[in-house]
Amino acid sequence: MPAATPVAAPAAAPAALTPARRRAITAAVTLATVIQTLDSTIANVALPRMQGEMGATQEQIAWVLTSYIVATAICMPLTGFLAGRFGRRRLFLASVIGFTLASMLCGVAATLGQIVLFRVLQGAFGAFLVPLAQAVLLDTWPREKQTAAMAVWGVGVMLGPILGPTLGGWLTEYQSWRWVFFINLPIGVVTTLGLLAWLPETPTGRGRRFDVAGFAFLAIGLASLQLMLDRGESLGWFDSREIVLEAALAALGLYLFVAHILTHHAPFVQPRLFVDRNFAAGLVIVFAMGVVLLATTTLLPPFLQGLMGYPVFDTGVLLAPRGVGTALARVAVGRYGDRVDPRLLILLGFGLCAASLHAMTGFDTDVTPRMIATTGIVQGLGIGFVFPPLTTVAFASLAPVDRNEGTAMFSLVRNIGSSIGISIVVSALSHTARAERAALAEHIEASSLPLRLAIEAGTVRLDSPEGLAALDGELTRQATTLAFLQDFRLMMWVCLAAMPLVLLLRRPVSAPPPVQAAAPD
Repeated sequence: MPAATPVAAPAAAPAALTPARRRAITAAVTLATVIQTLDSTIANVALPRMQGEMGATQEQIAWVLTSYIVATAICMPLTGFLAGRFGRRRLFLASVIGFTLASMLCGVAATLGQIVLFRVLQGAFGAFLVPLAQAVLLDTWPREKQTAAMAVWGVGVMLGPILGPTLGGWLTEYQSWRWVFFINLPIGVVTTLGLLAWLPETPTGRGRRFDVAGFAFLAIGLASLQLMLDRGESLGWFDSREIVLEAALAALGLYLFVAHILTHHAPFVQPRLFVDRNFAAGLVIVFAMGVVLLATTTLLPPFLQGLMGYPVFDTGVLLAPRGVGTALARVAVGRYGDRVDPRLLILLGFGLCAASLHAMTGFDTDVTPRMIATTGIVQGLGIGFVFPPLTTVAFASLAPVDRNEGTAMFSLVRNIGSSIGISIVVSALSHTARAERAALAEHIEASSLPLRLAIEAGTVRLDSPEGLAALDGELTRQATTLAFLQDFRLMMWVCLAAMPLVLLLRRPVSAPPPVQAAAPD
């Protein structure tokens, strides 16, 4: 039988930290989360300017986003091993500094190849920030305060994706696309100083050897899956040989990874993580929430800009109430969440998301800004009520020594859910729009009473090329609107389907688990 593998202990017993230091650590790791989540969306609106300046095609410039996503997916599972080998504080500092430097290199890149390379570095360093932040907070705060801490930290998680498009649009319009990367410098410097001043180090365990085969299988599977999801719609999904190959590699890599961790004596990911009932159920639920999390923010910008004619900045303003709702919910959870069964809060959150998406199925091209903002606030409230209690419950019975690895898997599954959700809604939007357009076109015939009435009223003209073009444009607009509404309905059903999964969770006990002593700073 192999010898026991040394593992890293948590950073410090919660009782050993003063309240002021706990709050300072929370602020520092929240800032680290903000710069990572901000960069997941801030560069999107700058792509057209990058494309023009670098003379790239649409497919080539898309690698600015794809390279970041793939690098993040590959490196995130390394969090547990690297934190155990080198210490959580050292890894956190290296990640923030590396991410900030990579951002600066992206900002000064002169060619497309350079910016893609630097985005790979940015994604690789940034992959560790969210899981490390979660692990730090779970070890910094006692059990009865963890939900409140996660609520505060969660505001940072949501600020990035929501502020990203607005801030990116403003910087691109009034400064330069390079500033979407330079903006990370001040945040990175402040975060680094905060981590140096307050974050304690964890002990390191050098006995655990790196499982090269396990990591290779997982990396191949995740990279192929992310490439397939990111490029599938533009390449026609399984009509493309590339997508078929990526799907096969994803299935093979993930199968070999599962077989490997179940049979290897010191696997890359410990199978005992998935034996914990709350953690396993939490992964399923966070996957479902991930599907919904970014799908709506992916759909709303083209709906508002393409169909309703809003400029980029106004679109960002209308998306902001979603973040306001999330912040309000997290404040409420932080103050009262420890007095309520966390499973009820999760159910409430999914219910609010479903109610918001149901209201969005009634949108049309005349929907008022007030209605858009209201549904955004309700959906934000729902998201805010789900994540803090879900994180607390999922890790309630997981051994403290498994938290680095567990938070990495938790974040990875959420990100995979988001990627799948975006791919589903984008693909469904395209296919449904074509189907709806064909169905509407069947009614454009001489015997159609609505068409005759429109011609008599002068709103439609069929006796000129301009009139026919206007009719064709209106047909496409109405079909696309119906396709958006079908996507909103699909996301509503995902929320409703996830609600019964909450019954799989056990309510955590109030007593905190024993925690090992920390290494000296």
